[in-house]
Amino acid sequence: ATVIITPKFVNGEKYKTIYILHGYSGNPDRTYKQDIPDLVTKSQKYKTIYVLPNGNFNSWYVDSPVDKTSQYQTFIGKELVDYIDANYPTIQNSKSRGILGWSMGGYGATNIGITYQNTFSIVGSSCGALDFNRFGESFHNYQVDKVLGEFASLSKQYLTFDKTKEMQSSNQFYIFDCGTEDAQMIAMNRDFHKLLTNEKIKHLYIESPGAHDTEYWSKALSNQLVLFENYFNNAKM
Repeated sequence: ATVIITPKFVNGEKYKTIYILHGYSGNPDRTYKQDIPDLVTKSQKYKTIYVLPNGNFNSWYVDSPVDKTSQYQTFIGKELVDYIDANYPTIQNSKSRGILGWSMGGYGATNIGITYQNTFSIVGSSCGALDFNRFGESFHNYQVDKVLGEFASLSKQYLTFDKTKEMQSSNQFYIFDCGTEDAQMIAMNRDFHKLLTNEKIKHLYIESPGAHDTEYWSKALSNQLVLFENYFNNAKM
Protein backbone atom coordinates (compact mmCIF):
# COMPACT_ATOMS: atom_id res chain seq x y z
CA ALA A 1 0.00 0.00 0.00
CA THR A 2 1.11 3.56 -0.72
CA VAL A 3 1.13 6.05 2.16
CA ILE A 4 0.11 9.59 1.21
CA ILE A 5 0.92 12.48 3.56
CA THR A 6 -0.88 15.73 2.83
CA PRO A 7 -1.10 19.22 4.29
CA LYS A 8 -4.52 20.44 5.38
CA PHE A 9 -6.10 21.23 2.03
CA VAL A 10 -7.42 24.72 1.45
CA ASN A 11 -10.24 25.00 -1.07
CA GLY A 12 -8.98 26.02 -4.48
CA GLU A 13 -5.29 25.55 -3.64
CA LYS A 14 -3.03 23.14 -5.52
CA TYR A 15 0.00 21.38 -4.05
CA LYS A 16 3.46 20.19 -5.04
CA THR A 17 4.23 16.46 -4.87
CA ILE A 18 7.35 14.54 -3.94
CA TYR A 19 7.54 10.77 -4.37
CA ILE A 20 9.78 9.19 -1.69
CA LEU A 21 11.25 5.71 -2.25
CA HIS A 22 12.45 3.74 0.77
CA GLY A 23 15.58 1.61 0.93
CA TYR A 24 16.05 -2.16 0.74
CA SER A 25 13.90 -3.99 3.35
CA GLY A 26 12.07 -0.77 4.24
CA ASN A 27 8.40 0.16 3.91
CA PRO A 28 6.34 3.38 3.88
CA ASP A 29 5.31 3.09 7.55
CA ARG A 30 8.93 2.92 8.61
CA THR A 31 9.72 5.88 6.35
CA TYR A 32 7.51 8.34 8.20
CA LYS A 33 7.93 6.81 11.68
CA GLN A 34 11.67 6.29 11.65
CA ASP A 35 13.51 7.32 8.49
CA ILE A 36 12.09 10.85 8.05
CA PRO A 37 10.07 11.22 11.26
CA ASP A 38 8.59 14.72 10.78
CA LEU A 39 7.11 14.31 7.32
CA VAL A 40 3.66 15.33 8.55
CA THR A 41 5.01 18.66 9.86
CA LYS A 42 7.08 19.16 6.71
CA SER A 43 4.06 18.50 4.50
CA GLN A 44 2.13 21.29 6.22
CA LYS A 45 5.09 23.70 6.33
CA TYR A 46 6.04 23.26 2.66
CA LYS A 47 2.48 22.79 1.35
CA THR A 48 3.64 19.58 -0.31
CA ILE A 49 2.06 16.15 -0.72
CA TYR A 50 4.48 13.31 0.03
CA VAL A 51 3.76 10.03 -1.74
CA LEU A 52 5.43 6.96 -0.18
CA PRO A 53 5.04 3.90 -2.42
CA ASN A 54 5.81 0.46 -1.08
CA GLY A 55 8.90 -0.93 -2.83
CA ASN A 56 8.00 -4.37 -1.55
CA PHE A 57 11.21 -5.02 0.46
CA ASN A 58 13.48 -5.80 -2.51
CA SER A 59 11.84 -4.79 -5.82
CA TRP A 60 14.70 -2.41 -6.74
CA TYR A 61 11.92 -0.29 -8.28
CA VAL A 62 12.49 -1.74 -11.74
CA ASP A 63 10.25 -3.11 -14.45
CA SER A 64 11.46 -6.66 -14.01
CA PRO A 65 12.15 -8.66 -17.17
CA VAL A 66 12.09 -11.80 -14.97
CA ASP A 67 8.97 -11.25 -12.87
CA LYS A 68 6.14 -9.72 -14.87
CA THR A 69 4.20 -8.92 -11.66
CA SER A 70 7.03 -6.63 -10.52
CA GLN A 71 6.76 -3.54 -12.75
CA TYR A 72 7.63 -0.80 -10.28
CA GLN A 73 9.13 1.71 -12.69
CA THR A 74 5.90 1.96 -14.68
CA PHE A 75 3.78 1.78 -11.52
CA ILE A 76 5.52 4.71 -9.81
CA GLY A 77 6.53 6.83 -12.82
CA LYS A 78 3.23 6.56 -14.65
CA GLU A 79 0.30 4.80 -12.92
CA LEU A 80 0.80 6.23 -9.43
CA VAL A 81 1.41 9.78 -10.70
CA ASP A 82 -1.74 9.57 -12.81
CA TYR A 83 -3.72 8.28 -9.82
CA ILE A 84 -2.43 10.97 -7.42
CA ASP A 85 -3.07 13.73 -9.97
CA ALA A 86 -6.61 12.45 -10.57
CA ASN A 87 -7.50 12.16 -6.89
CA TYR A 88 -5.60 14.94 -5.08
CA PRO A 89 -5.35 18.71 -5.64
CA THR A 90 -1.86 18.60 -7.17
CA ILE A 91 -0.08 21.10 -9.40
CA GLN A 92 -0.03 18.98 -12.55
CA ASN A 93 3.27 20.15 -13.88
CA SER A 94 6.72 18.55 -13.69
CA LYS A 95 8.11 21.82 -12.26
CA SER A 96 6.21 21.03 -9.05
CA ARG A 97 6.87 17.28 -8.97
CA GLY A 98 9.99 15.53 -7.67
CA ILE A 99 11.24 12.06 -6.79
CA LEU A 100 13.66 11.13 -4.03
CA GLY A 101 14.98 7.96 -2.42
CA TRP A 102 17.78 6.44 -0.40
CA SER A 103 19.91 3.32 -0.83
CA MET A 104 17.83 0.96 -3.04
CA GLY A 105 15.38 3.88 -3.36
CA GLY A 106 18.20 6.18 -4.49
CA TYR A 107 18.77 3.79 -7.36
CA GLY A 108 15.01 3.66 -7.98
CA ALA A 109 14.45 7.43 -7.87
CA THR A 110 17.38 8.08 -10.21
CA ASN A 111 16.25 5.58 -12.83
CA ILE A 112 12.55 6.36 -12.64
CA GLY A 113 13.28 10.10 -12.61
CA ILE A 114 15.50 9.92 -15.69
CA THR A 115 13.04 7.64 -17.52
CA TYR A 116 10.12 10.00 -16.83
CA GLN A 117 11.80 13.32 -17.60
CA ASN A 118 8.55 15.07 -18.40
CA THR A 119 7.02 13.95 -15.12
CA PHE A 120 9.70 14.88 -12.57
CA SER A 121 11.84 18.02 -12.75
CA ILE A 122 14.02 17.24 -9.74
CA VAL A 123 15.55 13.89 -8.78
CA GLY A 124 17.34 13.11 -5.52
CA SER A 125 19.37 10.17 -4.26
CA SER A 126 20.77 9.77 -0.75
CA CYS A 127 23.51 7.12 -0.27
CA GLY A 128 22.15 5.53 -3.44
CA ALA A 129 23.12 2.05 -4.65
CA LEU A 130 24.01 3.50 -8.04
CA ASP A 131 26.37 1.00 -9.64
CA PHE A 132 25.53 -2.68 -10.04
CA ASN A 133 28.95 -3.16 -11.67
CA ARG A 134 30.45 -2.86 -8.19
CA PHE A 135 27.95 -4.93 -6.30
CA GLY A 136 29.77 -8.23 -6.56
CA GLU A 137 28.16 -10.64 -4.10
CA SER A 138 25.64 -8.01 -3.07
CA PHE A 139 23.91 -8.43 -6.43
CA HIS A 140 22.83 -11.82 -5.18
CA ASN A 141 22.66 -11.02 -1.43
CA TYR A 142 20.25 -8.13 -2.00
CA GLN A 143 18.21 -10.20 -4.49
CA VAL A 144 18.82 -7.91 -7.46
CA ASP A 145 19.10 -11.12 -9.51
CA LYS A 146 15.52 -12.03 -8.49
CA VAL A 147 14.19 -9.03 -10.44
CA LEU A 148 16.89 -8.43 -13.07
CA GLY A 149 18.27 -11.92 -13.69
CA GLU A 150 21.95 -12.85 -13.70
CA PHE A 151 24.46 -10.01 -13.62
CA ALA A 152 26.32 -11.37 -16.68
CA SER A 153 23.27 -10.83 -18.88
CA LEU A 154 22.22 -7.47 -17.37
CA SER A 155 20.99 -4.96 -19.96
CA LYS A 156 22.59 -1.48 -20.00
CA GLN A 157 19.20 0.11 -19.37
CA TYR A 158 19.57 -0.86 -15.69
CA LEU A 159 22.98 0.78 -15.27
CA THR A 160 22.81 4.29 -13.84
CA PHE A 161 26.28 5.14 -15.17
CA ASP A 162 24.98 4.56 -18.72
CA LYS A 163 22.25 7.18 -18.43
CA THR A 164 24.30 10.34 -18.92
CA LYS A 165 23.05 10.91 -22.49
CA GLU A 166 19.46 11.07 -21.24
CA MET A 167 20.53 13.27 -18.34
CA GLN A 168 22.29 15.70 -20.67
CA SER A 169 19.23 16.26 -22.80
CA SER A 170 16.81 16.50 -19.88
CA ASN A 171 15.77 19.71 -18.23
CA GLN A 172 16.07 18.16 -14.78
CA PHE A 173 18.07 18.97 -11.68
CA TYR A 174 19.82 16.17 -9.78
CA ILE A 175 20.98 15.92 -6.18
CA PHE A 176 23.26 13.15 -4.89
CA ASP A 177 24.58 12.80 -1.37
CA CYS A 178 26.49 10.14 0.52
CA GLY A 179 28.06 9.61 3.94
CA THR A 180 31.87 9.50 4.03
CA GLU A 181 31.81 6.35 6.19
CA ASP A 182 29.38 4.55 3.90
CA ALA A 183 31.89 1.91 2.80
CA GLN A 184 29.61 0.27 0.26
CA MET A 185 28.24 3.37 -1.47
CA ILE A 186 30.75 6.24 -1.19
CA ALA A 187 33.10 5.29 -4.05
CA MET A 188 30.29 4.78 -6.58
CA ASN A 189 28.67 8.09 -5.58
CA ARG A 190 31.99 9.94 -5.90
CA ASP A 191 32.61 8.41 -9.29
CA PHE A 192 29.12 9.23 -10.50
CA HIS A 193 29.67 12.84 -9.41
CA LYS A 194 32.95 12.90 -11.38
CA LEU A 195 31.25 11.45 -14.42
CA LEU A 196 28.41 14.01 -14.28
CA THR A 197 30.92 16.84 -13.80
CA ASN A 198 32.95 15.69 -16.82
CA GLU A 199 29.79 15.41 -18.90
CA LYS A 200 28.71 18.90 -17.74
CA ILE A 201 25.43 17.64 -16.30
CA LYS A 202 24.08 20.10 -13.75
CA HIS A 203 23.74 18.52 -10.35
CA LEU A 204 24.52 19.04 -6.70
CA TYR A 205 26.77 16.59 -4.89
CA ILE A 206 27.06 16.57 -1.11
CA GLU A 207 29.29 14.50 1.15
CA SER A 208 29.11 14.65 4.91
CA PRO A 209 30.19 12.43 7.80
CA GLY A 210 27.96 9.42 8.26
CA ALA A 211 27.52 5.72 7.61
CA HIS A 212 24.81 3.75 5.81
CA ASP A 213 22.27 4.11 8.60
CA THR A 214 19.09 5.88 9.67
CA GLU A 215 21.00 8.63 11.48
CA TYR A 216 22.74 9.62 8.25
CA TRP A 217 19.84 9.43 5.82
CA SER A 218 17.30 11.08 8.17
CA LYS A 219 19.47 14.21 8.15
CA ALA A 220 20.38 13.94 4.48
CA LEU A 221 16.78 13.43 3.34
CA SER A 222 15.52 16.34 5.46
CA ASN A 223 18.18 18.52 3.82
CA GLN A 224 17.19 17.31 0.37
CA LEU A 225 13.52 18.12 1.01
CA VAL A 226 14.54 21.73 1.76
CA LEU A 227 16.58 21.82 -1.47
CA PHE A 228 13.57 20.43 -3.38
CA GLU A 229 11.42 23.27 -1.98
CA ASN A 230 13.99 25.87 -3.01
CA TYR A 231 14.06 24.38 -6.47
CA PHE A 232 10.26 24.38 -6.80
CA ASN A 233 10.06 27.98 -5.60
CA ASN A 234 12.72 29.15 -8.07
CA ALA A 235 11.19 27.12 -10.91
CA LYS A 236 7.94 29.06 -10.52
CA MET A 237 9.59 32.43 -10.97
